[in-house]
Amino acid sequence: MTEYGIHASHEQIPPGALLDAMIAAERAGFDAAMCSDHFSPWSARQGQSGFAWSWLGAALQATNLSFGVVNAPGQRYHPAIIAQAIGTLGSMFPGRFWAALGSGEFSNEHITGAAWPRKEVRNARLRESVDIIRDLLAGEEVSRDGLITVDRARLWTRPESTPPLIGAAVSTATAAWCAEWADGLVTVNAPEEQLRAMIAAYRDAGGRGPICLQVHLSWAGSQQEAETIAHDQWRSNIFVPPVCWDLATAEEFDVVSENVTVEQVAKVVNISPDLERHVEWLRGYAALGFDRIYLHHVGQDLGPFIEAFGAKVLPALR
Repeated sequence: MTEYGIHASHEQIPPGALLDAMIAAERAGFDAAMCSDHFSPWSARQGQSGFAWSWLGAALQATNLSFGVVNAPGQRYHPAIIAQAIGTLGSMFPGRFWAALGSGEFSNEHITGAAWPRKEVRNARLRESVDIIRDLLAGEEVSRDGLITVDRARLWTRPESTPPLIGAAVSTATAAWCAEWADGLVTVNAPEEQLRAMIAAYRDAGGRGPICLQVHLSWAGSQQEAETIAHDQWRSNIFVPPVCWDLATAEEFDVVSENVTVEQVAKVVNISPDLERHVEWLRGYAALGFDRIYLHHVGQDLGPFIEAFGAKVLPALR
Protein backbone atom coordinates (compact mmCIF):
# COMPACT_ATOMS: atom_id res chain seq x y z
CA MET A 1 0.00 0.00 0.00
CA THR A 2 1.26 3.47 -0.90
CA GLU A 3 2.41 5.62 2.00
CA TYR A 4 1.41 9.29 2.00
CA GLY A 5 3.77 11.78 3.57
CA ILE A 6 4.28 15.52 3.75
CA HIS A 7 7.12 17.59 2.32
CA ALA A 8 8.72 20.26 4.52
CA SER A 9 9.99 23.15 2.40
CA HIS A 10 12.71 25.00 4.31
CA GLU A 11 12.83 27.65 1.56
CA GLN A 12 9.31 28.82 2.33
CA ILE A 13 8.62 28.39 6.04
CA PRO A 14 10.62 29.29 9.18
CA PRO A 15 11.96 26.17 10.92
CA GLY A 16 9.88 26.60 14.09
CA ALA A 17 6.63 26.86 12.14
CA LEU A 18 7.73 23.97 9.94
CA LEU A 19 8.31 21.80 13.01
CA ASP A 20 4.84 22.67 14.33
CA ALA A 21 3.42 21.67 10.94
CA MET A 22 5.09 18.26 11.08
CA ILE A 23 3.61 17.62 14.53
CA ALA A 24 0.19 18.59 13.18
CA ALA A 25 0.69 16.41 10.09
CA GLU A 26 1.36 13.34 12.20
CA ARG A 27 -1.79 14.00 14.23
CA ALA A 28 -3.75 14.44 10.99
CA GLY A 29 -2.70 11.02 9.71
CA PHE A 30 0.28 11.58 7.42
CA ASP A 31 2.57 8.52 7.38
CA ALA A 32 5.96 10.14 6.82
CA ALA A 33 7.85 13.30 5.94
CA MET A 34 10.73 14.55 3.83
CA CYS A 35 12.49 17.89 3.58
CA SER A 36 14.74 19.96 1.37
CA ASP A 37 18.32 21.00 2.18
CA HIS A 38 19.07 24.38 0.61
CA PHE A 39 21.24 27.37 1.43
CA SER A 40 19.05 29.72 -0.61
CA PRO A 41 15.38 29.87 -1.62
CA TRP A 42 14.35 30.03 -5.27
CA SER A 43 12.65 33.41 -4.77
CA ALA A 44 12.83 36.36 -2.41
CA ARG A 45 9.09 35.86 -1.91
CA GLN A 46 9.78 32.43 -0.40
CA GLY A 47 12.19 34.14 1.94
CA GLN A 48 13.60 31.34 4.15
CA SER A 49 16.30 28.67 4.17
CA GLY A 50 16.75 26.94 7.51
CA PHE A 51 19.52 24.38 8.12
CA ALA A 52 17.97 21.00 7.47
CA TRP A 53 20.28 18.82 9.55
CA SER A 54 19.76 20.51 12.91
CA TRP A 55 16.03 20.73 12.18
CA LEU A 56 15.85 17.01 11.39
CA GLY A 57 17.03 16.08 14.88
CA ALA A 58 14.24 18.17 16.36
CA ALA A 59 11.62 16.83 13.95
CA LEU A 60 12.54 13.19 14.55
CA GLN A 61 12.42 13.76 18.31
CA ALA A 62 9.11 15.65 18.20
CA THR A 63 7.27 13.06 16.08
CA ASN A 64 7.23 9.35 15.29
CA LEU A 65 7.32 9.98 11.54
CA SER A 66 10.08 8.74 9.29
CA PHE A 67 12.05 11.55 7.65
CA GLY A 68 14.14 11.89 4.53
CA VAL A 69 16.27 14.73 3.23
CA VAL A 70 17.43 15.61 -0.28
CA ASN A 71 21.14 16.42 -0.07
CA ALA A 72 23.96 17.25 -2.51
CA PRO A 73 27.33 16.06 -1.17
CA GLY A 74 30.57 17.10 -2.84
CA GLN A 75 30.85 20.89 -2.84
CA ARG A 76 28.93 22.70 -0.09
CA TYR A 77 29.20 19.57 2.05
CA HIS A 78 32.12 17.18 2.26
CA PRO A 79 30.70 13.64 2.02
CA ALA A 80 32.50 12.57 5.20
CA ILE A 81 30.47 15.18 7.11
CA ILE A 82 27.25 13.95 5.48
CA ALA A 83 28.18 10.38 6.43
CA GLN A 84 28.64 11.55 10.03
CA ALA A 85 25.26 13.32 9.97
CA ILE A 86 23.51 10.28 8.48
CA GLY A 87 25.22 7.99 10.99
CA THR A 88 24.23 10.14 13.95
CA LEU A 89 20.55 10.41 12.98
CA GLY A 90 20.47 6.73 12.08
CA SER A 91 21.93 5.85 15.47
CA MET A 92 19.49 8.04 17.40
CA PHE A 93 16.36 7.18 15.40
CA PRO A 94 16.78 3.62 14.01
CA GLY A 95 14.78 2.84 10.91
CA ARG A 96 13.28 6.32 10.63
CA PHE A 97 15.74 8.24 8.47
CA TRP A 98 16.87 8.19 4.83
CA ALA A 99 18.89 10.51 2.64
CA ALA A 100 18.36 11.20 -1.06
CA LEU A 101 21.57 12.22 -2.80
CA GLY A 102 21.80 14.40 -5.89
CA SER A 103 24.36 16.39 -7.86
CA GLY A 104 23.19 19.80 -6.61
CA GLU A 105 22.22 23.24 -7.85
CA PHE A 106 24.47 26.26 -8.29
CA SER A 107 22.16 28.44 -6.20
CA ASN A 108 23.24 26.50 -3.12
CA GLU A 109 26.75 25.41 -4.02
CA HIS A 110 28.26 28.67 -5.33
CA ILE A 111 28.69 29.95 -1.77
CA THR A 112 31.95 28.00 -1.44
CA GLY A 113 33.52 30.06 -4.22
CA ALA A 114 34.60 26.88 -6.02
CA ALA A 115 33.96 26.44 -9.73
CA TRP A 116 30.64 24.88 -10.75
CA PRO A 117 31.54 21.71 -12.69
CA ARG A 118 29.86 20.39 -15.82
CA LYS A 119 26.96 18.00 -15.21
CA GLU A 120 28.96 14.88 -16.05
CA VAL A 121 31.65 15.96 -13.57
CA ARG A 122 29.01 16.64 -10.92
CA ASN A 123 27.63 13.15 -11.44
CA ALA A 124 31.09 11.63 -11.12
CA ARG A 125 31.64 13.65 -7.95
CA LEU A 126 28.31 12.45 -6.57
CA ARG A 127 29.22 8.83 -7.28
CA GLU A 128 32.53 9.26 -5.45
CA SER A 129 30.65 10.87 -2.57
CA VAL A 130 28.18 7.97 -2.38
CA ASP A 131 31.01 5.44 -2.23
CA ILE A 132 32.75 7.44 0.51
CA ILE A 133 29.54 7.71 2.55
CA ARG A 134 28.79 3.99 2.20
CA ASP A 135 32.34 2.98 3.17
CA LEU A 136 32.31 5.24 6.21
CA LEU A 137 28.92 3.97 7.34
CA ALA A 138 30.27 0.43 6.94
CA GLY A 139 33.02 1.21 9.45
CA GLU A 140 35.94 1.51 7.08
CA GLU A 141 38.78 4.01 7.35
CA VAL A 142 38.59 6.00 4.14
CA SER A 143 41.25 7.85 2.17
CA ARG A 144 40.64 9.14 -1.36
CA ASP A 145 42.53 11.25 -3.91
CA GLY A 146 39.99 11.86 -6.66
CA LEU A 147 37.39 14.54 -7.27
CA ILE A 148 36.89 14.27 -3.50
CA THR A 149 39.88 14.18 -1.15
CA VAL A 150 39.59 12.22 2.09
CA ASP A 151 42.38 11.56 4.57
CA ARG A 152 42.01 8.67 7.00
CA ALA A 153 38.39 9.37 7.89
CA ARG A 154 36.54 7.00 10.21
CA LEU A 155 33.09 7.20 11.72
CA TRP A 156 33.15 6.39 15.42
CA THR A 157 29.38 6.65 15.84
CA ARG A 158 27.48 4.45 13.43
CA PRO A 159 23.94 3.02 13.36
CA GLU A 160 23.39 -0.72 13.61
CA SER A 161 21.56 -0.58 10.27
CA THR A 162 22.69 1.83 7.56
CA PRO A 163 19.95 4.32 6.56
CA PRO A 164 18.90 4.02 2.91
CA LEU A 165 20.72 6.20 0.38
CA ILE A 166 18.12 7.16 -2.22
CA GLY A 167 18.83 8.49 -5.70
CA ALA A 168 17.29 11.85 -6.66
CA ALA A 169 16.42 12.13 -10.35
CA VAL A 170 14.35 14.24 -12.75
CA SER A 171 15.37 12.51 -16.00
CA THR A 172 15.21 8.92 -17.22
CA ALA A 173 18.97 8.91 -17.83
CA THR A 174 19.67 9.88 -14.23
CA ALA A 175 17.08 7.39 -12.96
CA ALA A 176 18.81 4.55 -14.80
CA TRP A 177 22.20 5.70 -13.51
CA CYS A 178 20.89 5.82 -9.93
CA ALA A 179 19.98 2.14 -10.24
CA GLU A 180 23.72 1.36 -10.10
CA TRP A 181 24.10 2.60 -6.53
CA ALA A 182 20.85 3.70 -4.89
CA ASP A 183 18.54 2.01 -2.37
CA GLY A 184 15.52 3.66 -3.98
CA LEU A 185 14.49 6.59 -6.17
CA VAL A 186 12.76 9.92 -5.58
CA THR A 187 11.44 12.26 -8.27
CA VAL A 188 8.85 15.03 -8.66
CA ASN A 189 5.42 15.10 -10.27
CA ALA A 190 5.37 15.30 -14.06
CA PRO A 191 3.05 14.14 -16.86
CA GLU A 192 2.02 10.48 -16.52
CA GLU A 193 4.08 9.40 -19.54
CA GLN A 194 7.23 10.90 -18.04
CA LEU A 195 6.62 9.28 -14.65
CA ARG A 196 6.04 5.88 -16.24
CA ALA A 197 9.31 6.28 -18.11
CA MET A 198 11.15 7.25 -14.91
CA ILE A 199 9.92 4.17 -13.06
CA ALA A 200 10.72 1.91 -16.01
CA ALA A 201 14.20 3.38 -16.44
CA TYR A 202 15.04 2.73 -12.80
CA ARG A 203 13.53 -0.75 -12.53
CA ASP A 204 14.77 -1.92 -15.95
CA ALA A 205 18.32 -0.96 -14.93
CA GLY A 206 18.01 -3.14 -11.84
CA GLY A 207 16.94 -0.43 -9.42
CA ARG A 208 15.91 -1.72 -6.01
CA GLY A 209 14.00 -0.28 -3.07
CA PRO A 210 11.05 2.11 -2.88
CA ILE A 211 10.18 4.59 -5.62
CA CYS A 212 9.07 7.90 -4.13
CA LEU A 213 7.29 10.92 -5.56
CA GLN A 214 7.19 14.50 -4.33
CA VAL A 215 3.94 16.11 -5.48
CA HIS A 216 3.72 19.90 -5.72
CA LEU A 217 0.16 21.07 -5.14
CA SER A 218 -1.82 24.16 -4.27
CA TRP A 219 -5.14 23.91 -2.46
CA ALA A 220 -7.31 26.74 -1.11
CA GLY A 221 -10.95 27.71 -0.73
CA SER A 222 -11.29 28.91 -4.32
CA GLN A 223 -9.59 28.33 -7.66
CA GLN A 224 -8.39 31.92 -7.76
CA GLU A 225 -6.83 31.68 -4.30
CA ALA A 226 -5.14 28.39 -5.11
CA GLU A 227 -3.76 29.87 -8.33
CA THR A 228 -2.56 33.00 -6.55
CA ILE A 229 -0.68 30.94 -3.96
CA ALA A 230 0.95 28.76 -6.62
CA HIS A 231 1.91 31.69 -8.84
CA ASP A 232 3.34 33.72 -5.97
CA GLN A 233 5.37 30.93 -4.40
CA TRP A 234 6.29 28.55 -7.20
CA ARG A 235 6.62 30.45 -10.49
CA SER A 236 10.39 30.57 -10.04
CA ASN A 237 10.44 26.76 -9.85
CA ILE A 238 9.03 25.87 -13.26
CA PHE A 239 12.32 25.81 -15.16
CA VAL A 240 13.77 22.56 -16.41
CA PRO A 241 17.49 21.74 -16.38
CA PRO A 242 19.95 23.24 -17.06
CA VAL A 243 18.31 26.55 -16.10
CA CYS A 244 17.33 25.43 -12.59
CA TRP A 245 20.79 23.93 -12.06
CA ASP A 246 22.85 26.91 -13.13
CA LEU A 247 21.29 30.13 -11.76
CA ALA A 248 23.12 31.59 -8.76
CA THR A 249 20.71 33.61 -6.60
CA ALA A 250 17.07 34.03 -5.63
CA GLU A 251 17.16 37.41 -7.37
CA GLU A 252 18.17 35.74 -10.65
CA PHE A 253 15.30 33.26 -10.35
CA ASP A 254 12.92 36.16 -9.74
CA VAL A 255 14.15 37.97 -12.86
CA VAL A 256 13.76 35.00 -15.19
CA SER A 257 10.32 34.14 -13.76
CA GLU A 258 8.92 37.67 -13.93
CA ASN A 259 6.61 36.88 -16.86
CA VAL A 260 5.68 33.31 -15.96
CA THR A 261 1.92 32.73 -16.15
CA VAL A 262 -0.44 30.77 -13.92
CA GLU A 263 -0.95 28.36 -16.82
CA GLN A 264 2.77 27.61 -16.88
CA VAL A 265 2.82 27.04 -13.12
CA ALA A 266 -0.13 24.66 -13.45
CA LYS A 267 2.06 22.36 -15.56
CA VAL A 268 4.22 21.59 -12.51
CA VAL A 269 1.80 22.22 -9.62
CA ASN A 270 -1.57 20.48 -9.15
CA ILE A 271 -3.85 23.48 -8.54
CA SER A 272 -7.43 23.01 -7.39
CA PRO A 273 -9.81 23.91 -4.52
CA ASP A 274 -11.54 20.54 -5.08
CA LEU A 275 -10.28 17.89 -2.66
CA GLU A 276 -11.76 15.15 -4.84
CA ARG A 277 -9.62 16.35 -7.73
CA HIS A 278 -6.54 16.03 -5.55
CA VAL A 279 -7.63 12.51 -4.57
CA GLU A 280 -7.90 11.63 -8.26
CA TRP A 281 -4.43 12.99 -9.00
CA LEU A 282 -2.90 11.11 -6.08
CA ARG A 283 -4.67 7.86 -6.92
CA GLY A 284 -3.28 8.17 -10.42
CA TYR A 285 0.28 8.50 -9.12
CA ALA A 286 -0.18 5.53 -6.79
CA ALA A 287 -1.50 3.43 -9.70
CA LEU A 288 1.74 4.09 -11.59
CA GLY A 289 3.62 2.20 -8.89
CA PHE A 290 4.94 4.80 -6.47
CA ASP A 291 5.54 3.32 -3.03
CA ARG A 292 5.63 6.64 -1.19
CA ILE A 293 4.05 9.95 -2.17
CA TYR A 294 5.04 13.15 -0.35
CA LEU A 295 2.58 16.03 -0.61
CA HIS A 296 4.04 19.52 -0.91
CA HIS A 297 1.49 22.29 -0.58
CA VAL A 298 3.40 25.20 -2.09
CA GLY A 299 1.76 27.78 0.18
CA GLN A 300 3.42 29.15 3.30
CA ASP A 301 0.50 28.42 5.64
CA LEU A 302 0.32 24.64 5.99
CA GLY A 303 -2.36 24.55 8.69
CA PRO A 304 -5.51 24.54 6.54
CA PHE A 305 -3.91 22.14 4.04
CA ILE A 306 -2.94 19.65 6.76
CA GLU A 307 -6.39 19.82 8.35
CA ALA A 308 -8.32 19.41 5.09
CA PHE A 309 -6.15 16.68 3.59
CA GLY A 310 -5.99 14.82 6.88
CA ALA A 311 -9.78 14.87 7.20
CA LYS A 312 -10.81 14.22 3.59
CA VAL A 313 -7.98 13.24 1.25
CA LEU A 314 -5.95 10.71 3.22
CA PRO A 315 -9.02 8.67 4.30
CA ALA A 316 -10.25 8.57 0.68
CA LEU A 317 -6.86 7.33 -0.53
CA ARG A 318 -6.82 4.55 2.06
